[in-house]
Amino acid sequence: MASAESRGTARRSPDDLGRSERLRRARIDAGFASALAAAEAHGWNRNTYKSNENGNAPFSYRMAEAYGAAFGVRPEWLYAGTGAAREDGRAAMVPIIGRVGANPDGSVLLSTGQEGLELTPVPPGGSGKAVALRVVGESMRGLADDGALIYFEDQRTPPTPDMLGQVVVVETDTDEVLVKRLVRGSKAGVYSLESLDAPVRADVRLRWAAHITAIVPPFHARRITTWAGA
Repeated sequence: MASAESRGTARRSPDDLGRSERLRRARIDAGFASALAAAEAHGWNRNTYKSNENGNAPFSYRMAEAYGAAFGVRPEWLYAGTGAAREDGRAAMVPIIGRVGANPDGSVLLSTGQEGLELTPVPPGGSGKAVALRVVGESMRGLADDGALIYFEDQRTPPTPDMLGQVVVVETDTDEVLVKRLVRGSKAGVYSLESLDAPVRADVRLRWAAHITAIVPPFHARRITTWAGA
């Protein structure tokens, strides 16, 4: 028999999940490092707000008005994704979730918590699932220099044929997140991963892969990056 949690997940619609993701982004952009911090600051029931943000309990338009007023976004956008997020034209922000190029093996060092969260504007064409990685060091020279930002959509979907031959972000079945060129493997279900300055990793099984949607050079990356709560 399915658990209550799995039954609840099965009932979630794409609209519900998009709504909860917009709420999470609005909360982060407003400078609240966690759902608990936002709920306590505004006197909301902590469990209710957490369920609204993770999609287990879709919130009403009335609550979208309350959340929108608290986070500085339009309730129409928060509830249905309609129009701009803000009246004042401020860019929506997304988190910088880790560093790439800092390890010799090319793996991404992911942030483990929300404290000191860095934020950067959503790139052109980006969605509420956009995230960014900061390049550290010179191992990705020719693609992205030290200090650059690499954006991708954090959708956690399997590789697609149009990714072959492209530099993408991937997660392996051994829990590594990497930025590599994706090449067809020796058999179905595996891929080879090419680096700019490291040996090819052959026949790797992947959990997901994501296209790089934008690369921002270091000078501009420094200008557009801010800290949550700043």
